[in-house]
Amino acid sequence: MKIPSHAAVARARSIATAAVRASPDIVAVGTSTGGPQALQEILPLLPADLPVGVLIVQHMPPGFTAPFAQRLNNLCKVTVREAADNDSVEPGVVYIAPAGGHMTIFRGARSQVAIRISSTPQGMLHIPSVDVMMLSVAEVFRSAAMGIIMTGMGSDGLEGMRAIAREGGITIGQDKSSCIVYGMPRVCAENGILQRVVPLPEIPQHIIQATLHRLRA
Repeated sequence: MKIPSHAAVARARSIATAAVRASPDIVAVGTSTGGPQALQEILPLLPADLPVGVLIVQHMPPGFTAPFAQRLNNLCKVTVREAADNDSVEPGVVYIAPAGGHMTIFRGARSQVAIRISSTPQGMLHIPSVDVMMLSVAEVFRSAAMGIIMTGMGSDGLEGMRAIAREGGITIGQDKSSCIVYGMPRVCAENGILQRVVPLPEIPQHIIQATLHRLRA
């Protein structure tokens, strides 16, 4: 009988670990320049019965996120809305962080996860901040989080994606060729915290496949 090589065993363990990790209870997305068009391409591909909630930070000026959420809602099978303070995070609902406020999450009564919109922390370059949102997601959901970093300038999201990776969650970055600005995904890739780097059109399928077990439960 042929004995598997150390490399083969390592690969098998890696696949098994990935399978365990591929069970998110929440999806957190961060994007900036080029994000509105990218979101309009991928969110309509998510099914109405998506079994998890999706939190999105899209850098936008005040007054633009509510109409943007409404436009997405008209295009999508999932429900899309601008997040409000104390909203419960529900399956099949996409929450867009309102411009001018940070979006975080917390566990309330009966372990229900809810959204908090606030002005803190202050002094951040971006409000809302991808890092602030994703750090909160990593703290609440730990290994049951999926973080996705997409097109955008700068490094917002690096620390949040690092936290999700450190907790054992899934981390995905948009590839260079499909980004309008390859900034936010690039710094995450360069810091070695992305498990997968994929073209924009493949992101919905990764979300669907990762959450498929919840549909079967």
